[in-house]
Amino acid sequence: MTAPTIEPASLADPALFADGDPHGLWRWMRAHAPVHWHPPGELPGFWSLTRYEDARAVYRDAQTFSSARGVLLRPVRCGEDPGNGRTIALTDPPRHRRMRGLIAGWFGERAVRSVEESMRPLARRLIARAAERGTFDFVDDLAARFSLSVICGIIGVAERDHDDLFRWSNAAFDAKGIAHQRVMQYFLDLIYDRMAEPADDMISALVHGKVDGELLTEEEILLNCENLLGATENGRLALIGGMHAFLEHPAQWERLRAERGLLATAGEEVLRWTSSGTHSMRTVTRETSVRGARMRPGDRVVVWLPSANRDESVFPDPDRFDITRTPNRHLALGGGEHFCIGATLVRAEMRVLFDELLESGHRIEQAGPAVPVRSIAVSGLAHLPVRMTAR
Repeated sequence: MTAPTIEPASLADPALFADGDPHGLWRWMRAHAPVHWHPPGELPGFWSLTRYEDARAVYRDAQTFSSARGVLLRPVRCGEDPGNGRTIALTDPPRHRRMRGLIAGWFGERAVRSVEESMRPLARRLIARAAERGTFDFVDDLAARFSLSVICGIIGVAERDHDDLFRWSNAAFDAKGIAHQRVMQYFLDLIYDRMAEPADDMISALVHGKVDGELLTEEEILLNCENLLGATENGRLALIGGMHAFLEHPAQWERLRAERGLLATAGEEVLRWTSSGTHSMRTVTRETSVRGARMRPGDRVVVWLPSANRDESVFPDPDRFDITRTPNRHLALGGGEHFCIGATLVRAEMRVLFDELLESGHRIEQAGPAVPVRSIAVSGLAHLPVRMTAR
């Protein structure tokens, strides 16, 4: 196997994921450097893991590989993540389980079935509006709005405010951070409202729930709301990446049209194929080793999920998009203690949106070049122009 012209160090460069061939690099690393040390630079030093079994082992050992010091690589100049040890994503057992327990019920099978009843009319409205335009951006006009509205409904955001949250969250990383401040202020006001008058929503569960006998602080609640809103990015990127995959593999889309019973396995293949969370980081708490590489307390370990999910030793013909693939034990939704709390919801969103797109009877074609996200944290498309026409 010929090594790619790019070096493992380029995994720290967003340009690789927007303009390069990360899968080619990962394929080479799985074969020749499955455990690789990246010396510190703009990012802290870290170990890269690219094989499935190693990634799964890290997920399953929360005592050795901690989430409490962050789960994403951050430039050294940015310092520690402010959510470290205070959000569901950035805590370790046993506190993680107790915090997770406050809201787990909102993402269980029964709760998601109830939410699904509102998902379908929402999807139909958005599809109908997009179809009227004919040509539109599948990202901004459909998938992103759909995903955000679903989580907003669960959190407790009034429907009249969904458009504002969509606009602010899309612009939350502008130069002045004004949009981010608006998002935070909105949630802070909502927190105070629920302190005075609880409702049947998730933010009330965070406001009034206790962990180890104590209420969460306002800052902890705010950070968790921010994280939950941000987590929708992975879900929407899976929807977008799934549509893009179907556009590139039209025979798979037509088969799904003919066999709706494949929606579940198709959803799993979309998750594996897109692997929208590009990496997940852990911090070593005690001396350990992976494939002979000695790791010390404080070392950062990064698992590259798209690589693990195309590991040839686990997935036959991994570079083939196949909606009938079984088994499909991908790691796109994490694993172990930190298995994605919204996994059932993400699967329902895919099932509903793809089913309603098929049910609409429209032909869907790509109408321009797809624009990738420039990031080492998430992978997918920032824009996907499509055209819908009557069949």
